[in-house]
Amino acid sequence: MIKILTIIGARPQIIKAAAISRVISKKFSGKIEELIVHTGQHYDDNMSKVFFDELGIPKPYCNLNIGSGLHGTQTAHMIQGIEELLLKENPDYLLLYGDTNSTLSGAIAASKLNIPIVHVEAGLRSNNRKMPEEINRIVCDHLSSLLFSPTKTGFQNLVNEGFNPANRAPFSADNRGVFYCGDIMYDNTLYFVDLASKKSNILVENGLTSIKYVLATIHRDHNTDIAENLTNIFEALITISKQLNVVLPIHPRTYKILQTPEHKELLLKIKKSQKLLLIPPVSFLDMIQLEKNSSLVITDSGGVQKESYFFNKPCIVLRPETEWIEILETGKAKLVSADYKKILTAFSNLIDINNSKFPKIFGDGTTAEFICETILRNS
Repeated sequence: MIKILTIIGARPQIIKAAAISRVISKKFSGKIEELIVHTGQHYDDNMSKVFFDELGIPKPYCNLNIGSGLHGTQTAHMIQGIEELLLKENPDYLLLYGDTNSTLSGAIAASKLNIPIVHVEAGLRSNNRKMPEEINRIVCDHLSSLLFSPTKTGFQNLVNEGFNPANRAPFSADNRGVFYCGDIMYDNTLYFVDLASKKSNILVENGLTSIKYVLATIHRDHNTDIAENLTNIFEALITISKQLNVVLPIHPRTYKILQTPEHKELLLKIKKSQKLLLIPPVSFLDMIQLEKNSSLVITDSGGVQKESYFFNKPCIVLRPETEWIEILETGKAKLVSADYKKILTAFSNLIDINNSKFPKIFGDGTTAEFICETILRNS
């Protein structure tokens, strides 16, 4: 029996962890023991707790309750808390997801204690080191022993950075194993799509059962903290809503910024717009329903970019770059940053895309099983 300590902190990581936890429970319960540690990076119940309840994820073994704060302060507190747990539990592996401060903190703490790191979503690069996430993912990759990339581009990024795909087990921080395995979120989408159809009432509750709509999400600092960018994006959404309804599950932080005096007039325009609907943050199953039934997605979220593609929905990306290069290469998504004109042009170009021609680029839905089997083979 091997022991894995899994670190999660942001809601996308909670969802990703569901796939691994589910596979361990169903196929590897006699071989793998998993302890889940929540750093508390997302502490709002609508952004965190609801996902444990809804997705059947085992309750965290421990919650560090770190909360928000400056990057340095938050990361330091997480490193301290994770280090104490690693010393107490002495796991065989520390499993990390994605590119958050929780991921960075876990990588630093485990590497100092010579505990092998498993990084799920390795190799992704936006090539913009102004993004905190880019720093986090690069550091985590270079401290990991087992690296699982969701895309062929991500795998090639690792090779370009000096990782040797010819390495053979046993893998370690000095003999790293790199694998292209498909995307773990595709596993979850396939598993939960039917459950979402049965359990989610989000469409009925918001009068969306008989209308076409655009789904939008906004949360990145670059878009929320720069007044011009936030204004450009919402002005574009208001314009689009005159042609097609727009539904936006509003991130608590984004709504807080909209309520500041600086955005008083913008918020008034949003509230007057009859077909731009702001709703509270939604659960994963509700989000699946919204994505699946939308006509087009507008987002600055990396995860939502992928999920829109899973459901054959074109996507407008509110960022100057993306780590999901493959989606751009298919022509099913456009980068527009926070440019009002580019958003509207992309909308005109993408809204009528034929949904039947989305190439399969994210694996076959068995990523979690592959990861668990690889960990066991290396133990």
